[in-house]
Amino acid sequence: MKSPRLLCRIHGLQPQKQLGQNFLADAATAQTIVERSGLRPQDTVVEIGPGLGALTFPLSQAVQTVIAIEKDAALARVLEKELLDTGTANVRVVQADVLEIELPALAREAGQPLTVIGNLPYNISSQVLIQLIAARRQVPRAVLMFQKELSARLRAAPGGRDYGRITVLLRYCADIRRLATVRAAHFFPTPKVDSEVLDIRFRPQALYPPHDEERLFRLIAASFGQRRKTLKNALCASDLRVSAEAAARALRQAGIDPARRAETLSAAEFVALEISLRGLARDPAGDGT
Repeated sequence: MKSPRLLCRIHGLQPQKQLGQNFLADAATAQTIVERSGLRPQDTVVEIGPGLGALTFPLSQAVQTVIAIEKDAALARVLEKELLDTGTANVRVVQADVLEIELPALAREAGQPLTVIGNLPYNISSQVLIQLIAARRQVPRAVLMFQKELSARLRAAPGGRDYGRITVLLRYCADIRRLATVRAAHFFPTPKVDSEVLDIRFRPQALYPPHDEERLFRLIAASFGQRRKTLKNALCASDLRVSAEAAARALRQAGIDPARRAETLSAAEFVALEISLRGLARDPAGDGT
């Protein structure tokens, strides 16, 4: 596989900063990521943002099928040419925005669950994670590269400023471990920060009592929407239409101090709060005793 610098020169390409185009330029690092991913020969992998194929080619040697989703039409054409020139037949390039792709439909087409792999641009990382959480029954696993500071936020524990809405959502439904650190010098163009590769494995079953997941996600969003406020005040100011009295009562029933803030709550506590709020909605006069 030719280096991304050489391919850009040959094809007259300029990396697009607005698309977060920093191409992995170290073949050994790409191979390490694929090896540590623990993929099986029968797997179907969806690669997000394959760029010029640094991960695509080692992936094609490790799995049955790679579906490479590339937003940039010029990059997609170059990648298709490189695949053709190397006789790589098990990669399908799809020129599209991944945020407009129906991952469950791809899984049905493949006849099996998918593994998603990719180097995510910072500006769409949260949106892609939300998309994966929604499709986690069809995509039980993702191996994704993030800028180091975002990786730290995704793995953060409750109580710090790095802990946010996406952190809670991932802790609610997935187990995360760090697979590798990739130095900035291994990319072209060279970004300002290093990156980390995370292995995200979505759990097949929830760990929590019965609850309304859609309402839970709305509750988490509302709580972090005004994270400087106490939970009671954040809920009152949100579009959940919770009165101050109901918010305080629900928090007490869930065993949560109303003066706490969203970044101090675990996923389990958010579930308990959703259950408590739903109970009050059914019985507004109830006091939980």
